[in-house]
Amino acid sequence: PLMVARCSPPSAPLWGVARATMSGMDRDWGVKSGGGGVASDIQAKVDRRERLRQLALQTVDLMKDPYFMKNHLGSYECKLCLTLHNNEGNYLAHTQGKRHQQNLARRAAKEALNNPTLPQANSRTVKARKTVKIGRPGYRVTKQLDPETQQRSLLFEVDYPEIEESLQPRHRFMSAFEQRVEPPDKEWQYLLVAAEPYETVAFKIPNTEIDKAHGKFHSAWNDETKTFTVQLYFKAGGEGPHGRPLMRPPPPPPPPLMAPS
Repeated sequence: PLMVARCSPPSAPLWGVARATMSGMDRDWGVKSGGGGVASDIQAKVDRRERLRQLALQTVDLMKDPYFMKNHLGSYECKLCLTLHNNEGNYLAHTQGKRHQQNLARRAAKEALNNPTLPQANSRTVKARKTVKIGRPGYRVTKQLDPETQQRSLLFEVDYPEIEESLQPRHRFMSAFEQRVEPPDKEWQYLLVAAEPYETVAFKIPNTEIDKAHGKFHSAWNDETKTFTVQLYFKAGGEGPHGRPLMRPPPPPPPPLMAPS
């Protein structure tokens, strides 16, 4: 006859011990049941480095890095530190390291020593004043001729009765190629006079060398009459507009003839 053996179920205490032993193998020692394992310091650094690598790959363009180079083996090199890297993330982690940063600082100090910084020009721009113009000023132009040197001269008188307080007119010469009002003509130049709140006036004069000797060129501002005066002399012997010669000083007169006695 077939014999059937019955096995009694294990007792309650033994079953509980077996379950506790099997569950204890699935987690680290000292961790509560149902909780994740405590990450070690090394694991935290690895995870942080991986997150920084993923972030850097999204924001950093390695093609613009002058020290980044891909060799013929498919790996990456740092030309500054002469290091070899398996992937881009490893290279990015290297660029944030102490060795790469020290080499960058050393290279910057060497370049600053070899290429001293020259003084830079003042790049600040002066904002133009926004003044409401009240029109053109009145002016008078007088042509003169020096009887001794036969030099031609021009006297400009510009009236500024409503000029701003504590302000004086200014003048300068402008080439025909600087202005944009008329077609440029090398035979002429312009004398500009400006004062707020009036419009700037320009006088068209021959493009002849101006005599800057003492007493030949001067400007003055009369605060009482509010008149700005500029007087200039052209050098004798030059050429005027369209090649016309300027007036030269006449030769000295011949000595008078003595009447016979």
